[in-house]
Amino acid sequence: MVEYEWYLKDLQNISKNKYNVFSCFSCGGGSTMGYKLAGFNVIGNCEIDKKINEIYLKNHNPRYNYCMGIQEMNKLSNYPNELFKLDILDGSPPCSTFSLAGEREKNWGKNKKFREGQASQVLDDLFFEFIELANRLQPKIIVAENVKGLVMGNAKGYVNLIIKRMNEIGYNTQIFILNAATMGVPQKRERVFFIATNKRYKFPSLVLEFNEKPIKYGEIKDKEYKQLNYDTLTYERWKKRISKDNKLGDTIKRTENGKISCFNAQYLKDDRTPATITAGGSPPIRFDVPGYASDKDILKIQTFPQDYNFMGMNVQYVCGMSVPPVMMKKIAEQIKIQLLDKIEGE
Repeated sequence: MVEYEWYLKDLQNISKNKYNVFSCFSCGGGSTMGYKLAGFNVIGNCEIDKKINEIYLKNHNPRYNYCMGIQEMNKLSNYPNELFKLDILDGSPPCSTFSLAGEREKNWGKNKKFREGQASQVLDDLFFEFIELANRLQPKIIVAENVKGLVMGNAKGYVNLIIKRMNEIGYNTQIFILNAATMGVPQKRERVFFIATNKRYKFPSLVLEFNEKPIKYGEIKDKEYKQLNYDTLTYERWKKRISKDNKLGDTIKRTENGKISCFNAQYLKDDRTPATITAGGSPPIRFDVPGYASDKDILKIQTFPQDYNFMGMNVQYVCGMSVPPVMMKKIAEQIKIQLLDKIEGE
């Protein structure tokens, strides 16, 4: 079985280890599935979006579920004892404020909601709310995933505040910039991971080096695709593509007098690793045939299981909001080997 194409039922065949994880900002469960693929027990989650939380419950049935913002969870006083014995507290604080594709500093400190019906939140506060939960629960290890833009430009000052606060609550922090394409994921997706270890356990430094051969789209593509409508401008533009075009916007700029287009649909080329799957924007367009990528392709590119129940929600949206499971699996395996397994008496 290739890692990028799997099914939830495959988890039944994976040997369980003794380590427990709680997932914050769990979204569709990408990181949760990564830990499960590595043999960890994910005992609970926190997710503010009711619809996405329903998807999480349907697929994962966690022991402890908190459908609320992390601010509300921090106000609770009756956590179950298991949450005070966590091996890993995991979280992906919403990050679009710091995205390189976004307006970055302009949006700092402002309320935002990702989609209609979701409560708004001050996104750059959420990382510190996550740290506050860690302060209360004192897990052995904290894992936080975010966009690469968080460690670039003026955002570096924000990172220093994160490290400072982690230190104040008793954790040593390492920062890793990782590319999913070198980790068995058929997708170019760079993300930053903060991995903080509880000082009480005197953990060694963690080393994360992944050099797997990138997987090209031609190796994974599905026979089926979503046909472009021949009566649309998108199809007429697609017909004008040439080999050097990497996205529809390149074709538009080249053929329409340098026009800068808001169309961000990436071309899926057989000889290239797919670009980052995003929650918003146009779905990827195949270069070889006039069609959008099938949902099956999206699942493989994001390494989501083929039998995942999205309960009618847009597959690209849920996948784009999530950590690729195989990416998190590779990280979790190293955390187990290099850190957790080294604790004496455990």
